[in-house]
Amino acid sequence: MTLGGGEERLADTIPVFPLAGVLLLPGGRLPLNVFEPRYVAMVEDALGSPQRAIGMIQPLDPSAADAAPPLYPIGCLGRITSFAEHEGGRYRFLITLTGVSRFTVLEEVDGARGYRRMRVDWAPWRRDMLAAGQPPEPMADRQRLLATIKRYFATNEISADWRAITETPDDRLITTLAMVCPFSPNEKQALLEAPGPAERARTLIALMEMGSLQGGDGGDRPRH
Repeated sequence: MTLGGGEERLADTIPVFPLAGVLLLPGGRLPLNVFEPRYVAMVEDALGSPQRAIGMIQPLDPSAADAAPPLYPIGCLGRITSFAEHEGGRYRFLITLTGVSRFTVLEEVDGARGYRRMRVDWAPWRRDMLAAGQPPEPMADRQRLLATIKRYFATNEISADWRAITETPDDRLITTLAMVCPFSPNEKQALLEAPGPAERARTLIALMEMGSLQGGDGGDRPRH
């Protein structure tokens, strides 16, 4: 897709990294430990390409043991913005992906070096690219969000720097919480598919309010 105003053109076919329970959002930063050979190959190929891009997407069934399980139709493209290579340890690459834009899968195409590739449509998510670098609109009910975070963190025994939370702008706070909180895979998909920041904020608050009543388990850094 080519956007107006000099924005970059995103490739129509991208490599994808299927990983259950892992959420990348536009503007978010996702650290990944990569060791499985096919995904090591994917990172190597991405590092050799101009955009250094990888699409994050979830399997429909989080427990699927298939090598190529069915996937959700919507994912998020990330650009490798930092990486470290480790020859002797368990992890070959430690990378950070920065979210660029969501995409809709049109069809799967022939893979490369063991990893999967998809032909994708960027048009439904044009606002992701257009919003990059634009000042976000403040939330209408930030106090409700902060109160909900406090209850959710207390219920789930999550420690946090509360001063940093209160000083973080709305858009960054919502993106970070959506990505790091221990929501279920289908809940994370709902956050990904929210049309825009306001809808995502409402979904996040609803999930945290439910989580405050039900309790929950913590999560680890994604690995593959």
